[in-house]
Amino acid sequence: MQSKELREKFIKFYESKGHAFLPSSSLVPKEDPTVLFTTAGMQPLIPYLLGQKHPKGKRLVNLQKCLRTGDIEEVGDNRHLTFFGDDGGLVLRRLF
Repeated sequence: MQSKELREKFIKFYESKGHAFLPSSSLVPKEDPTVLFTTAGMQPLIPYLLGQKHPKGKRLVNLQKCLRTGDIEEVGDNRHLTFFGDDGGLVLRRLF
């Protein structure tokens, strides 16, 4: 199976469970001046994780492009990458 097909199946699975698809946010976040790059799939959703209502609801699926440099000296050892896709099936709700 090719990675494109795997991503499509991932999205379709969550959509079949009532999740709304979110396209990848910018790799350089315009709305968050505290970071240089998007480093995790949940990062663009921080306002919604803190309680703000998302316009697409509480059940979301995303494929977020991410860039990390914190362990740049480890890149190339079969486990560390700088650029990757973070796939997530998310439910936004307050736990407490």
